[in-house]
Amino acid sequence: MSQLSFFSAEAMPPAVTDLCGLLAATGQVVTSAGRARISIVVDAPWRAEAIAELIAQAGLEVEITRSDEGSPLVRTASVVDLRPLADQWTRGAVKAVPSGWVPSGRQLRVWALASGRSEAEGERFVLGLDPHAPDTHAPLAQALMRAGIAPTLIGTRGSGPGLRISGRRRLGRLVESIGEAPGNLDDRTGWPHV
Repeated sequence: MSQLSFFSAEAMPPAVTDLCGLLAATGQVVTSAGRARISIVVDAPWRAEAIAELIAQAGLEVEITRSDEGSPLVRTASVVDLRPLADQWTRGAVKAVPSGWVPSGRQLRVWALASGRSEAEGERFVLGLDPHAPDTHAPLAQALMRAGIAPTLIGTRGSGPGLRISGRRRLGRLVESIGEAPGNLDDRTGWPHV
């Protein structure tokens, strides 16, 4: 049995701010009349289910549906509680990383659930970035460094940009932060491990 870290996703109670992890990935936020809604299209049903569970734990209504392309789509209800988060993560109508943001363990977990992928048989792990928000890539790399995990920015010119985490110590820090793999994960090699 491993020791629970102070920074681990399991160490803190669920909160609306956990959804920053969706915005660090490919999540989108829409505001209207003092309210906001966060949505994300993911590549697998297990991701949608795990994200929906975390949204519900944060006390928000959640819906899983399908995008126009047929991919799983998870979205919150449009609520006042999400407006401060939306304001922090946008400049005008453009997604932007808040200055000095340091992702918590729960926010990192949401990010990993939304867009994380294993590489090289688990020797590396990539946190996916939004290809439509390239101005967020460098600030997100800096945010991850402030969280004690130094990544390598990859794929900045392609459709699959991400922050690659490699090395035993860095992967260990990530695993310590995001906790155990979700129970509904299709392939356990898709979750980081040391």
